[in-house]
Amino acid sequence: MSAPDTRALQEAIDAKARAGGGTVRIAAGRYVTGALTLRDDITLELEAGAVLLGSEDPADYPPIEARWEGRHQTTHAPLIGGTGLRNVAVTGRGTIDGRGAVWWERHRAKTLEYPRPRLISIAESTNVLVEGLTLVNSPAWTVNPVRCDNVTVRGLTIVNPPDSPNTDGINPDSCRYVHISDCHLDVGDDCITIKSGIETEAPDKRGPCEAITITNCTMIHGHGGVVLGSEMSGDIRSVVISNCVFTQTECGIRIKTRRGRGGVIEDVRASNIVMREVLLPFTVNLFYNAYRKGDPVVMDKRPRPVDAGTPRVRRIRFGEITAEDAQYAAAFIYGLPEMPIEDVSFRDVSIAMSPNARAGVPRNFDDLAPLSRAGFIARNVRGLQLDGVRVTGQAGDEFVLEGVT
Repeated sequence: MSAPDTRALQEAIDAKARAGGGTVRIAAGRYVTGALTLRDDITLELEAGAVLLGSEDPADYPPIEARWEGRHQTTHAPLIGGTGLRNVAVTGRGTIDGRGAVWWERHRAKTLEYPRPRLISIAESTNVLVEGLTLVNSPAWTVNPVRCDNVTVRGLTIVNPPDSPNTDGINPDSCRYVHISDCHLDVGDDCITIKSGIETEAPDKRGPCEAITITNCTMIHGHGGVVLGSEMSGDIRSVVISNCVFTQTECGIRIKTRRGRGGVIEDVRASNIVMREVLLPFTVNLFYNAYRKGDPVVMDKRPRPVDAGTPRVRRIRFGEITAEDAQYAAAFIYGLPEMPIEDVSFRDVSIAMSPNARAGVPRNFDDLAPLSRAGFIARNVRGLQLDGVRVTGQAGDEFVLEGVT
């Protein structure tokens, strides 16, 4: 074992658990550790000045069965994790540094036997709290509760380099009653993503992601500010996003899925949001092609038969939102011709295009010419309401609506 502090830290957790639970406090100092497993009724608290350094040796993260990118598979254990727990917390004013650079390079070189460790991932647990910490350089997703109930993520600072692969900030996956607030995220992938498994995951292992609140957060860089999907086969519903600021993210609010996923995304509300220098403030893309680029079924713009794999997106509300210096387009809302996006409203939304906008296409969309300073684009939407929506500085029409009622 190349992480000298792993054993002492794990023994402290286990001893506190045997005594009935309580708080394991890590004093100021630097500690090198591999994977740590929490126990019931344990709070792991990093005091100010405490720094946990993740081991750079894959042997310090034993293989476990866990969900990664929507399906259960063998992965490296997370730096801090646990399954089937109750009343667990990771808190404090300290720092957890995943030292992800070596993992990102191994990922790019395709030399890893298993997917990379996440920084904090608790599974199938109740009453989970992650609070106050600074989390940096995660090897993969940073905070990833899976199939948990009653999750609170509060007051985190998460920083991963802009070019670091798959370093999402906070990714609740098939969780219920999740409260994310007062966080600052600056990451290499999506800042916050709501997920619920993919179509190849056994139905009894998917589970919905529902009753989610996201508020008072600031987000910089990353592929998206708040993202729903593309792993959504277990359904995503009842999501409220409010009082957030997005700066220089590729997308502001993004919904992504594709044929074959099945499932539904419904009852999503976003309000009181400010976006600055965001390439594309609003994206709803039902032709998402990650890992399926050029797939004739995914990219086909003609109607196809509706079946269990046809995803549904409905009852989406955007209100009191301002976006300045947008670049590609004001909005890109693209439903399936056989299953239009349903019941979408924008109220009191102002989008100003940048006079120096660069051209590009929405990430993971086939057969689309580059866009620059385009207006509000919507295709295949049933029940689109626009009330007090204003686009300025666009190069062409303010609104481009096709197959929209």
